[in-house]
Amino acid sequence: MVDARRLLADLKKLRKKLEEDLRRHHNGSPGRAAVEAEWREARETKRSADTFETFFGAAVDQAAVHWILALVFLRFLEDNLLLDRPLIAGPGERLEVSQLRQRDWFRTRPEDSDVEYLLAVFAEVAHLPGLAGLFDPAHNPLFQLPISGDGAIALFDFFRQRSPETGELLHDFTDSAWNTRFLGDLYQDLSEEARKRFALLQTPEFVESWILSRTLDPAIREFGHEQVRMIDPTCGSGHFLLGGFARILQEWRRHAPEMPPAAQAQRALDSVAGVDLNPFAVEIARFRLLVEALGAAGEARLAAAPDFRFQLATGDSLLHGQQFARQELGGTAEGFRRVLRHHYAAEDTATLDAVLGRQYHAVVGNPPYITPKDAAMRDAYREIYQSCYRAYALSAPFTERFFDLAQTGAPDRPSGFVGLIVANSFMKREFGSALIEEVLPHLDLTHVVDTSGAYIPGHGTPTVILFGRNQPPVASFVRAVLGIRGESAAPLNPAQGRVWSAIVRQVDLAGSQSEFVSVADVARSTFCKHPWSMGGGGAGDVKQQIEKSAKTTLGEVVTEIGFGAVTREDDAYLLPAQAALRHRVAPEFIKPMVEGEDVRDYRMISSSNAIWPYDAQTLKAKPSRAVTRLLWLLRTGLSSRVAYGQSQLERGLEWFEYSMFFRNRFLTPFAITFAFVATHNHFVLDRGGKLFNRSAPIIKLPAAASENDHLGLLGLLNSSAACFWIKQVCHNKGGQGINEGAKAEVWERFIEVTGTRLEQFPLPNERPIDIARVLDSSGFQLSSNSPAAVSADGAPSRSAFDLARARYEAALAQMIALQEELDWRCYQLYGLLEDAPQYPNPPPLHLGQRAFEIAMARRMAVGDLQTTWFERHRSIAITELPSHWSGDYRAVVERRIALIESDSAIGLIERPEYKRRWSAPSWEDMERDALRAWLLDRLEVPPLWSAEDPRIISSQALADAVRHDGDFVAVAELYAGREGFDLDALVAELVTRECVPFLAALRYTESGLRKRADWEATWERQRAEDAIDAGLDTCRDEFLRAAWTRIYPRKKEETGEDYTARMNAGLGVEEAQKAADVAIATEAKRRKQVEVGDIPVPPKYKTPDFQSQDIWRLRGGLDVPKERFVSFPHCASHADSSLPILWAGYDHLARARAIAAWYVERKDSGGWPAARLKPLLAGLLELVPWLRQWHNDIDTETGLRMGEFFLGYVEEQARELGLTLDDLRGWTPPATPRRGRGQRTAA
Repeated sequence: MVDARRLLADLKKLRKKLEEDLRRHHNGSPGRAAVEAEWREARETKRSADTFETFFGAAVDQAAVHWILALVFLRFLEDNLLLDRPLIAGPGERLEVSQLRQRDWFRTRPEDSDVEYLLAVFAEVAHLPGLAGLFDPAHNPLFQLPISGDGAIALFDFFRQRSPETGELLHDFTDSAWNTRFLGDLYQDLSEEARKRFALLQTPEFVESWILSRTLDPAIREFGHEQVRMIDPTCGSGHFLLGGFARILQEWRRHAPEMPPAAQAQRALDSVAGVDLNPFAVEIARFRLLVEALGAAGEARLAAAPDFRFQLATGDSLLHGQQFARQELGGTAEGFRRVLRHHYAAEDTATLDAVLGRQYHAVVGNPPYITPKDAAMRDAYREIYQSCYRAYALSAPFTERFFDLAQTGAPDRPSGFVGLIVANSFMKREFGSALIEEVLPHLDLTHVVDTSGAYIPGHGTPTVILFGRNQPPVASFVRAVLGIRGESAAPLNPAQGRVWSAIVRQVDLAGSQSEFVSVADVARSTFCKHPWSMGGGGAGDVKQQIEKSAKTTLGEVVTEIGFGAVTREDDAYLLPAQAALRHRVAPEFIKPMVEGEDVRDYRMISSSNAIWPYDAQTLKAKPSRAVTRLLWLLRTGLSSRVAYGQSQLERGLEWFEYSMFFRNRFLTPFAITFAFVATHNHFVLDRGGKLFNRSAPIIKLPAAASENDHLGLLGLLNSSAACFWIKQVCHNKGGQGINEGAKAEVWERFIEVTGTRLEQFPLPNERPIDIARVLDSSGFQLSSNSPAAVSADGAPSRSAFDLARARYEAALAQMIALQEELDWRCYQLYGLLEDAPQYPNPPPLHLGQRAFEIAMARRMAVGDLQTTWFERHRSIAITELPSHWSGDYRAVVERRIALIESDSAIGLIERPEYKRRWSAPSWEDMERDALRAWLLDRLEVPPLWSAEDPRIISSQALADAVRHDGDFVAVAELYAGREGFDLDALVAELVTRECVPFLAALRYTESGLRKRADWEATWERQRAEDAIDAGLDTCRDEFLRAAWTRIYPRKKEETGEDYTARMNAGLGVEEAQKAADVAIATEAKRRKQVEVGDIPVPPKYKTPDFQSQDIWRLRGGLDVPKERFVSFPHCASHADSSLPILWAGYDHLARARAIAAWYVERKDSGGWPAARLKPLLAGLLELVPWLRQWHNDIDTETGLRMGEFFLGYVEEQARELGLTLDDLRGWTPPATPRRGRGQRTAA
């Protein structure tokens, strides 16, 4: 029996081993050349914009997975006796038989390796019925990139491994029911790269079955089992295909019992088709269908089975085939049609054309939930599909394509049925407006089922199920299943989850309502307007009441709502102020940058800092030399940022400036900022001096607006009524990612608050200015008394922290109480209550003491509610009102509880999903973070790191240097939590987490080193561009004279001498200067294209590309240095084994001098051998390109060019040690000794 979980875990390790083998084996191989040729063709036809490293990495990943799947398929066939004789292994004596067969094969081919044997096995089984498509050399990626002989041995070792306890095969694929569901797990999780690239996600069987029951089943009834055709255009591992096959097969058995079972199976196979972009997904689907067909035919031997045919194809169902609504796929531009004609090696053109060249009676599936990652394909889809609008997700074009593949309805021809489960982001996010308002109104959308509250395993993204037919709308309404309440916890059996069960039970009962969903026939016009609101249980009525009470909207009283600054590459610009200063960026080019996650509870909890490449007075782009140097590393990527369909340079912007900087939004100080993505509404009043990135948009009022005007809006926007309204119109992002698992409770789900939606926010006449003012000032008190604020005033002490904590907690308790008053007053302002229970001066409240929380606690006490609300917010659930409250206040709270339980509108809003969470880190955590930051700052003070004499020191020496610093020791004692702590260990711990190794081989893993090579190639080409610019700059006088001559030609009567004199006098005119600039820029562009060519944007780094999580934290996806220290592993002296470190604020030249000094000391005084000195020389060699780039002017003291000097020094020292520069470049850290088993041979 297959142990799916153990198999998946073990195969992941094998896949990694095979990937390493493939990369080694194909370093310069014909296979790699073939992949590169395919990549070049894809780039030329605009099918892909990936770098070759990214493209080749995907090819290696596909090949590794296909090698594994090939043996999984064979083992399944062997173990279940479908093959006449074992080829790889098998239970019992079959393992020995397969090994004997392999040894016999090698006797006649002694020069071959195990990989040749495997390829011969594949060629043999390809002749068996049904297997030709699985082992097709023309399209299966494993044939393009074969593994090595050692890789083949690893495969055999894995699939022949025995259990040491039983002696039986460790992985047994025997299954009497021939269940292939385990292959779905391999499909989803075997490859992390493929899972992210293709957004792999299995559709649970209960969802697939329900969708088929409402699409394929009625299609069979309407078209008949003999004619019906079904397709899944995003078939994945084939769940929908298997379900469709089983249903159609059942019909053939019922209507044609006399037909041979094999013929019945083939007729059912002919009726189901599938396409997927992921080659190994199609292979899995093919194999699963084959096994099902064999079972249906009653064949126990593959050799005796029919040669089943399958309607399966690898390819892009969005791109390939016919688009029936337009009669012709694609646009009119010849350049674009080249994209359509392009096919990858894994794509079978003829089969794709056949499968996607016809329409179907049922179209079902679960399309990817992601946005298109490849810029080339993003543009291609946009040209084909009307629904591709702005930053669209693939749900939009796939919805359009699903309907298009369904049979078009006509008077003499019924229309096909469509059913798909898809991310619901299109319902409220702006990109969905084209799909909702331009595409769906012309189609017969019949059902919209909100499944965001249901627990669907693996679906962290909220979903919706759409049903319809490819014909003009028929009814005037759409059946809608509207969500009221989600699952409070993940059910043991998701198919029987309370929300899902309610959906299935009620969908055909219009007007029904349960605790979880309500069902209504909604006017079709409602679903022709963006956004959709899918709140049930009267949510729509409450929303309308809130809007009805308003006299105006937010959009009518503000001047702008939107982003303040959009970098489109935050990792390049956002970094701590101290890190920017270490890069010598002047303070005027550093500004606080507020991010959405910092905007919480009337304050900005903290703010990042950002490089600000602008002039403070004119707000025009203007970098300093330090800013240019820092960002130069990223120039190619920054130049290629795209907005409004154009790159940074095409838009006329400087490469170093932000993608968008809205200057007008910074001319007045007041602004209300809000969290773009959060679980609840968070709006904060800012009084100037900050930048706001796209995750913290801003609301700007007219310049004459007062502080009170801002405070009035602040109060309304922060109310629970506002949170309710916002959640009805804004996109629910759910658990913030695919495959995370659904957030268990509704209040944990994130919403995306956009300016477009906020413009419609209803405003009543009266504004709660008084409460908002106190909340705003109390938020300032929270920030002023935070541990970070205490530490900023000097060396913190226990007494200072304790005093600040008391003030902090008092301010927070007051704010919780005032927020309650704000919420209840707004119910009255919005007409939800005529006389809302309010209390002007409420007592301080703790979490757990609010009316809705007491009501929740009472429901919990009687078993009506399960929630983690109190546990997650570190509060206590109480069922009785606190005795210290006054009688008047107790009466107000009891009245509020009564309204929550009796008034449907209030009961709907007074829920955790709309009530402020007041969620913040614990005081203890904030205090520890503040102490740590203070200590680290102290370790960077100038007296510890000489500017004139940069030196590497050990962490032990650094501890000795601060041992007599009284403030440091006192704060360190607070941080350690006790007296008599080990100062040496504490300093070592602080430094180790904030340092990055000096050598690339110590920073990156193997995958990271490959990406680093891509980056270095990009930098070399950027340097070539710089050389062209520098050369042309020296010729500026020639260009200027040529420009002047064109503008001011010589007059007839003018002598040459006079003309030259006039030219020399007039060269400074602006017109000539501009003309020269244009001529130089034109020539530079021409030469760069000819001599350098297009520079591909290097791939971003990911966590696995770095040797540790700390390095990832300090560098990020663009490898921007933010560390405080540079470390030198393997370079400690004999006398002091602690880690050698260097302050990261030294430039390349100072760092080179420090390394050289350490090298000389270790060589001359330490007597180190070449092996120990080698990494230090390698570190110097890595600095040489930067020394030559930034420090190669003649040094005034030495008269040398330091880049050339250090290159010569490294070459000289390497010769002395008997090393070459390639030896230094190839240095790797010594392997950590570990014990392990020896390798076995395969046979």
